[in-house]
Amino acid sequence: MTSEKICKVSFAAAGIALWFAAVPAASARPVPPAARAAAPQSAPAATTNPNEGFLATWKDISGKLIVMAEDFPEDKYDYKPKPEVRSFAEQLIHATGSVYYFKAMIEGRQPKESDEAKRSDFKSKAEIVAYAKKAVAEGTAMIEKADFSKTIKGSRRQINPYQFWSDFCEHPGEHYGQMVVYYRVNGLVPPDSRPPAK
Repeated sequence: MTSEKICKVSFAAAGIALWFAAVPAASARPVPPAARAAAPQSAPAATTNPNEGFLATWKDISGKLIVMAEDFPEDKYDYKPKPEVRSFAEQLIHATGSVYYFKAMIEGRQPKESDEAKRSDFKSKAEIVAYAKKAVAEGTAMIEKADFSKTIKGSRRQINPYQFWSDFCEHPGEHYGQMVVYYRVNGLVPPDSRPPAK
């Protein structure tokens, strides 16, 4: 290689080196506030605390029920897809009122179906919504102080606490699925299926 070519290569290499040296300086510039706000936030650290896990599940499904309770038209509260099934109002009362069934078991009492609230106990949608909110709040408090180190006495046997609280959270979820159908057959879109507001 001639001395002229060596010089050309050397100058080219020096230019490339200077370009790469300038890149870190450019990338080190402060990030605009708008860009920082748009950056995704890290999710909360995972936990193995069973109370927190079941509480997250409970708040998710019970929150959906409360939104439905407030959203569904009052003139359709007594709608039934078929005469032999529960009305929307009865579904809501049963799904949220099941808290008291599980509460009786925790307190060592035998739950009775006759103790369950009835549709006739309420005169308006507002009264049913208030009942549902109260029941959900009590359910939340129950999970927050739940003891996962002890079994729970059932009517026939001792119950694993994880199974007990799984049933506690799963039961209203079953009725939520049924209530979604009540929306659809009435030509309504369930709140959780609507596009986010702009």
